[in-house]
Amino acid sequence: MPAGCHRSTAKLRFFISSLSGLGLVLLTAGLGGCASGDFGRPRDSVFSDDMHRWVGQEATGSIGRRSSDFQLTDYERTLRDRAYFYIEPSHSRPAWKSVFGDYEPIPAPWRQKAPRFDRTAYGRLLIDEPHRSHASRYAQLIEDVRNDITQLDPFFSTAARVADLDQKRSASLQYISDLEPRERADALARMKESALIVQWVGLCLQQRIASYRWALERLVVHAPDGMAAEVDRLIADLAARTAASIGATPVVGQVLTVKG
Repeated sequence: MPAGCHRSTAKLRFFISSLSGLGLVLLTAGLGGCASGDFGRPRDSVFSDDMHRWVGQEATGSIGRRSSDFQLTDYERTLRDRAYFYIEPSHSRPAWKSVFGDYEPIPAPWRQKAPRFDRTAYGRLLIDEPHRSHASRYAQLIEDVRNDITQLDPFFSTAARVADLDQKRSASLQYISDLEPRERADALARMKESALIVQWVGLCLQQRIASYRWALERLVVHAPDGMAAEVDRLIADLAARTAASIGATPVVGQVLTVKG
């Protein structure tokens, strides 16, 4: 082995041996933490089990109501985890941007100061970012739409399960002896939370569909390709599945529309 390699190896061994146990753990975590989860999202193991509890708190807080103090059930936790997939804006971004993630709470659509939805943002990012070829832009759009379709059934099956259990919870309130006012308030607040989360996701899905359509239209203008037909089919499929899954009366008493 060359002398330079011996010196480098010796320095590396000295550096590692000089690290405290905590420092070595932090170094390992820093290196391992660079891997992101599915679809560019940070891995769940990096955060706590209730990392998305804020989704329900934000939903109720945005309309001036308090959230429930009850602990989350397994289904309620899963609902919030799956909801975040759609609540987080869909991005087209190079791999290096998703390495460290960009996780942060997002304002609910009912907040007056929430950022206005811009259906052109996704498409502009898709078109402006450097790509090896125009085909990769179509491929990215196809992947994003397919990912949304893949997550639809898991989310709405969980939402249906939560809604069914909430109906049973609501029916049982009148039969519970010595039910404290705060317990009743927490139960009602939790049911409101979950219903608002489903409506929030419904709006986000409509926004994503509008964004995907705008992006496809611009791609056809900038770089026409036969792949556009597949993208159009997938977007139509996503729109049809979304419409079939969302048909309930809005929880907060108003219809949320997507404009722009």
